[in-house]
Amino acid sequence: MDKPAAARETRRMEIVCQAEQQLPCPPGQAFALITDADRFPAFFRGCGPVPAVRAVELDAPPLAVGARRTVRNADGSVLREVVTAFEPPRRHAYRLDGFRPPFAWLVRHGDACWTVEPDAAGSRVRWSYRFALAHAAAWPVAAPLLRLFMTAAMRRCLRAMADAATPIAPARLEVRP
Repeated sequence: MDKPAAARETRRMEIVCQAEQQLPCPPGQAFALITDADRFPAFFRGCGPVPAVRAVELDAPPLAVGARRTVRNADGSVLREVVTAFEPPRRHAYRLDGFRPPFAWLVRHGDACWTVEPDAAGSRVRWSYRFALAHAAAWPVAAPLLRLFMTAAMRRCLRAMADAATPIAPARLEVRP
């Protein structure tokens, strides 16, 4: 296969969803928020066919590279995550799999990556998913489904995290008479 054809096939076999949000807290607090299994279900409420998360359970502490989590969704589905990067307070990544039909007919797995960077008002959080398609023929259905509903669910989640974050107190100006 020539390089342009291989590149087209690669693009057709994966779909990328991205969202980012400013959180009004320092990077350490933002990182703690995005990795808090107990609080995450309150933030990820789903969108359309993408179900809300009801529970995230760490199989065995601590949260580290290689750790496994079970994700229980509002539609009754149960997904598995394996942590692939854990670099507090800047990067957290994992592979999500275990999808059930009809979603499993479209997607084999999703690789998620969260990054946290300091910014003037606190932190900038970026969340991306790279979904590997089950086969190239899934593209016409999976691409709009994921780009519309998964991206919207991710944005909604990040906004909820921003609302829950403890704002950084403004610096006090000392005024002398």
